[in-house]
Amino acid sequence: MEHSKNEHIQKIVFTGVIAALSYVVFTFLQIKITLPGGDATSIHLGNAVCVLGALLLGGVYGGLGGAIGMTIGDLLDPVYIVYAPKTFLLKFCIGLITGLVAHTFGHIAAETDSGKVLKWTITAAVSGLLFNVIFDPLTGYFYKLVILGKPAAELTLAWNLASTSINAVTSAIASVAVYMALRPALKKSGLFFDHIGMAKKPVL
Repeated sequence: MEHSKNEHIQKIVFTGVIAALSYVVFTFLQIKITLPGGDATSIHLGNAVCVLGALLLGGVYGGLGGAIGMTIGDLLDPVYIVYAPKTFLLKFCIGLITGLVAHTFGHIAAETDSGKVLKWTITAAVSGLLFNVIFDPLTGYFYKLVILGKPAAELTLAWNLASTSINAVTSAIASVAVYMALRPALKKSGLFFDHIGMAKKPVL
């Protein structure tokens, strides 16, 4: 019981770290591109943090961390504030899909073969980000057209697709590289979850 409580607290703390990191990366390390109609899109690595969180903590916790961080970024930006609900939903889904592939199908946390870990980590990252490449521009288009009533929705669709694709490639590379680098260090420190819901003991 005590172990389960401590584990839950650990995951909440890590979720907060992922949220803070995704906010910082999304807000301060982005290249914003102004689009017609007063809209904007950006090149950023916020999605990489979301994917990394799902690889480390599982889809729910990792997805929540990334979604919360980037949604706060939207809420504090006068250009993006109207898109905050869309951001939360899409980023949470990135985490859920990444976590599903990584942990339900690939069992990467418990896997000891580094080759298999790398294969499933890449597959999971690509799956989550591919979802975003497809649904972020489409959702954005309908969101602007139907909910916000912006006639420039069609003009910005191609730009959003391009920026989302660039973000997906860079985020996949970054998240996989960081996860593979962090994995041994977290194992040695006793902060690595070898199963979702079970913290691994330090390697002696």
